[in-house]
Amino acid sequence: MTRLFLIRHGESVAQVEGFVSGHETCRGLSDLGRRQAEALRDRLARTGEIVADVVLTSVLPRAVETATIIGPAIGGPDPVQDCDLCEIHVGEAEGLTWDEFNARYPMTEWDPNVATTPGGESWYGFGERVAGAITRYAETHADKTIVAAVHGGIIEQSLYGLLGLDAAANQFGHVVNTSITELWFRENPFRPNGPRWELVRFNDAAHLTTL
Repeated sequence: MTRLFLIRHGESVAQVEGFVSGHETCRGLSDLGRRQAEALRDRLARTGEIVADVVLTSVLPRAVETATIIGPAIGGPDPVQDCDLCEIHVGEAEGLTWDEFNARYPMTEWDPNVATTPGGESWYGFGERVAGAITRYAETHADKTIVAAVHGGIIEQSLYGLLGLDAAANQFGHVVNTSITELWFRENPFRPNGPRWELVRFNDAAHLTTL
């Protein structure tokens, strides 16, 4: 059985200051974001619920910092950084405040096949990138435990792609900072026709109740 844990990064500086963050402008975690990641680390060290064979992260500082903080509690090698695990690419919108973004790129009608901003990705294009990356790692590390410190969009798109859902349906809603989403790829006697992905838990953020 392959176990995949998707962990959203802690609260970022971009979330606090309200700007569109990407490769050039991500400034890592906020003070609260670091406390969130530390709370998750302490929980995992106490429970031992995740023992990683493989640790992944995007190249964005907020995800890398989260992976670094929780690393001692989950074991495994140093995180592998991969831009295919980055949040949706926003192109020319990077660095804008959200007010500036909404004024410059007003969304009158959303088409998941079309990028919202020049140089950015469409929602479906983003999904193809994510599905390709997750599938590649799952095949390379079959029957292992994979932990990925990533982004809300990555987690949403992973669920759509692995569970065969329509990414335009927005079926999962907000992904909480440092929450755990877990999927298994395995044979299921109640579901014939070979192994498939199953969602085990989504948005598990029990460690945040004391913050």
